[in-house]
Amino acid sequence: MVQILNLGSNKLASERVRRKYEARQLEILHAAARVFRRCGLAAAGMREIAEEADLSPGNLYHYFSGKDEILLFCQDRTLEHMLAAAKAAQRSAVPVAEQVRAVMRDHVHCMLDELEGATAHLEVEALPEELRKPVIKKRDAYEGAVRALVAKGMKRGEFAPGDASLVTRAMLGAVNWTARWYRPDGAQSVAEIAQSLSDYLVRGLGAAAPSTRAAAPSTRSARVAAASGVRK
Repeated sequence: MVQILNLGSNKLASERVRRKYEARQLEILHAAARVFRRCGLAAAGMREIAEEADLSPGNLYHYFSGKDEILLFCQDRTLEHMLAAAKAAQRSAVPVAEQVRAVMRDHVHCMLDELEGATAHLEVEALPEELRKPVIKKRDAYEGAVRALVAKGMKRGEFAPGDASLVTRAMLGAVNWTARWYRPDGAQSVAEIAQSLSDYLVRGLGAAAPSTRAAAPSTRSARVAAASGVRK
């Protein structure tokens, strides 16, 4: 019995240590993202990140072996979040337009609410090739999930027919670019930007309104009837 209790206590203690370690990693991640934005990724060093995180350089290396590992952790975490959001949208029973709108809103929040989100999406090429490959694979999986939603909307007639790949890349480019122009002291909150931009992008996908050509035959018929003296 004592041995079982000790095993349970050890597991609880181990879980607390793990959560504390992961929480500290996230604090470092946010600090690193602030340094990346302020100094630029190339100029940012581990010493600057340690100072921002209120750690000694030696303590920082206890959590991350170098800047590349910080960037990789940042990118992997953000992409996992985005993929989860896209999969949740796919499973929902709402119209496809609302599924896409929810994914775009979530993407904007990832870019602007969490500083590391922008770093993740905009600095992939800064990673060494061996670290970059799995990140690009995951990023492609996310793009594929969004493209599948767009294609489904086109197939169901909710969206105008078109090239789903081209449309998806245009949409993702628009939400990614928010990280370049957004300012926290701007006129709109992140939530307002996310809602407005997602609404705008989904409206752009909407099925085409009835063409004016559809009315043309009846209009021509009316003119012919009038010219021939026929009344309706």
